[in-house]
Amino acid sequence: MNAYVTDFVGAVADARARNIDAFIAANTFDRPTLVIDSALVAEQYDALARGLGTDNGGARIHYAVKANPAREIIEVLVGKGSRFDAASRGEIELCLSQGAAPEHISFGNTVKRPSDIAFAFNAGIDLFAADAEEELAKIAEHAPGARVYIRVIVENSEADWPLSRKFGCATTHVLSLLGYARDLGLRPVGLSFHVGSQTKRAAMWTGTLDQVAAIWHAAQDAGFGLTLLNIGGGFPAFYGEEIEHPTTYAAAVMELIRARFGEVPEIMAEPGRGMVAETGKIVAEVLLVSKKSPNDLHRWVYLDIGKFSGLAETMDEAIRYQFQTARDHEETGACILAGPSCDSADVLYEHRPVQLPVGLKAGDRIVIRACGAYTSSYSSVGFNGFPPLDVVVL
Repeated sequence: MNAYVTDFVGAVADARARNIDAFIAANTFDRPTLVIDSALVAEQYDALARGLGTDNGGARIHYAVKANPAREIIEVLVGKGSRFDAASRGEIELCLSQGAAPEHISFGNTVKRPSDIAFAFNAGIDLFAADAEEELAKIAEHAPGARVYIRVIVENSEADWPLSRKFGCATTHVLSLLGYARDLGLRPVGLSFHVGSQTKRAAMWTGTLDQVAAIWHAAQDAGFGLTLLNIGGGFPAFYGEEIEHPTTYAAAVMELIRARFGEVPEIMAEPGRGMVAETGKIVAEVLLVSKKSPNDLHRWVYLDIGKFSGLAETMDEAIRYQFQTARDHEETGACILAGPSCDSADVLYEHRPVQLPVGLKAGDRIVIRACGAYTSSYSSVGFNGFPPLDVVVL
């Protein structure tokens, strides 16, 4: 993608956020606040659905509720016809309360409490993820005859936020688990994987899809008759680096899938970040600007929000947020950005300092862009006495 297209994507993101900017400008905030525009959520759903071919036999969207569980977002997505990937009883209850049909909810966590499996099954949910024998045994006991898909570990992710080996089974173990599920009286219908969060280009899916396709065809040759492929998330948001338009990106991913898997009766996509990140901004405040010594090369800028109150994804500086201030027309300089708590780990960007206006001072408002995903859902109850992230949905 050339520089013009990159700038265009950023300009579109700015234009879509004008309603949020107007609300922030017209209001005062006594604590860090995430402002979401629900109309942008609907727009992003439509853009992804077009690329995925959701209305034309392509992939069905199962929104990853963990990205942002705001009730208003779930309500909007139910209205758009979205389905949902839920990781807990709480998320299932949330989706059901907003009118989601139980058959449109997948219990996608591979680590589930037995009583929660029973609750979901009794509520009408019959699609569960697993990656181990014991999990399959729990599902067979508490959701007999349910459909299950096996999550696979994939290697060599090119994502900005690669996922660990916490979820998924080894590729060599998949066929055994499919057979075990069948022996337990379950219906092993498919496979799932996750390419890694914030996979910026569709072409980066190629290696992962090659790995999963090999397992898929081996399972078909073994007579399992798989019908469902869950491609997980990975759909990116704009954080200042070039990304493809969501429709273009999703369409390219679908082309890669068809080339490797052929016709698959049911494809699930689980966008989270790609659905809601660009639909919200956080308004925060500068608490202190200082240097550790007169000769220090970088200023330290402390905000009233940090890793424990919504910005957990700055861990290892993986997600690079962008900032807006009323001083953006002034000269800028490099600074180390930190949160307000007394925990020394609450430093957001140090190894790659950020550029902020030189005139920035305590009391200045700072707005953090593309914060609709994995902020409010990561915010603590109130670590160190600082308030958790407030949320306003327009």
